Amino acid sequence: MKYCSTRGRMAPASFRDVLLEGLAPDGGLAVPEHYPRFDARELADLRALPYPELAIAILRRFADDYEPGTLEAIVRGTYTSAVFGTEAITPVAELEPGLHLLQLSNGPTLAFKDMAMQLLGGLFEAELARRGEHLNILGATSGDTGSAAEVAMRGRPGVRVFMLSPFGRMSAFQRAQMYSLQDENIFNLAIEGSFDDCQDLVKRIGADVAFKRAHRLGAVNSINWARIVAQVVYYFRGYFAVTPGATHEDRPVDFCVPSGNFGNVLAGWIARQMGLPIRRLVVATNENDVLDEFFRTGTYRVRGAQETHVTSSPSMDISKASNFERFVFDIVGRDPAVLRELWWELDTRGAFDLKPTPYWDAVVASGFRSGRSTHADRLATIRSQYERDGRILDPHTADGVKVARELRDPHVPMVCLETALPTKFAETIREAIGRLPDRPARFAGLEDLPQRFVRMPADVDTVRAFLEAHAT
Repeated sequence: MKYCSTRGRMAPASFRDVLLEGLAPDGGLAVPEHYPRFDARELADLRALPYPELAIAILRRFADDYEPGTLEAIVRGTYTSAVFGTEAITPVAELEPGLHLLQLSNGPTLAFKDMAMQLLGGLFEAELARRGEHLNILGATSGDTGSAAEVAMRGRPGVRVFMLSPFGRMSAFQRAQMYSLQDENIFNLAIEGSFDDCQDLVKRIGADVAFKRAHRLGAVNSINWARIVAQVVYYFRGYFAVTPGATHEDRPVDFCVPSGNFGNVLAGWIARQMGLPIRRLVVATNENDVLDEFFRTGTYRVRGAQETHVTSSPSMDISKASNFERFVFDIVGRDPAVLRELWWELDTRGAFDLKPTPYWDAVVASGFRSGRSTHADRLATIRSQYERDGRILDPHTADGVKVARELRDPHVPMVCLETALPTKFAETIREAIGRLPDRPARFAGLEDLPQRFVRMPADVDTVRAFLEAHAT
């Protein structure tokens, strides 16, 4: 399998070539030259596999440049009950008849980001050891990516992590998870601005190819292709769990995904391209509804920091979805010239509109639908689910469940993706149901631990100078 760039100006590369990179050298994102497909017999064979073996079968289609046994050992060492608390890795619960919850938050940091980040840590360590190199990871987080990346990379030889987060815009638990880490290879930079400001800083620095190469910068955000492909696996597992004994021809499934940066739902799009019978992919946003606006109107209009709402589902407080570029690349027939023109419009005018173009038909045919949730909606959803069966949803998952209930078809199973455990957003839970959620014992007193971070303005030169002073 070879990889190209969405902007069309990168030489073909292997999986391991793009593994340690962030942006492609031309400013685009790495994508496979084609999506591998599973036929009916192969899908049937995948159904019975335990999670690690399912992951190997899928990842091998995208990462065929590993020596026999190497990728397999990393995957089997990642997806264990010791790391994820259950042999199932991603158990499925029924919220009500026909509406299911794919539980993705059993990892070390209690968020779905662990599903890919734990694998990424092992892949990075093995590849750096093979090359005899080091890597400085530059990332941005709206809350959960940062802690998942830092826990996955802490103490790993040859790796330093520089994580940008929006100062004052995460929950107390999220801040403490990141800022309490005292490992010498972890650096938390609290940026005075929004997540989009953090993400733009990462992209601007990553687009400077000379600086990136001089300081060996890599990425763990969902612009990293390995993270996306790792997330593809749990769509297959979720599908198989809610269609026991079915053949793929007679049992389509819908998925609803709380979305901010579009990486999680993009993995579902890729699973669909691989032959998994996903009928609809429902994007659920919060008040920052850029993606909902696009799927309803055809207009993709990014917002500035002043227009980005601070909400009670903070990990989705994003107004410029990085992975949306990969989806649009597919929609425009993988034509990099068209993609470059659209992103020129986005950069110069702040928006583009696909509805008047021939490509809107492809969007309609893509199976995407969308909906929006507000603070009042998520409180009501958390409260109603708790009253129904005692289950407590985190605010982001509640956004997804609210939209899933609105758009579900009673004749097609709907699987909602869980994003985190509720203890990460305790104050919102208390507002919704009048009590705090239970907290795993290992996180007792987390917010009281000493916190280590550097506060700085949303200024590219300031961040660049910090990297120059502290990169390995």
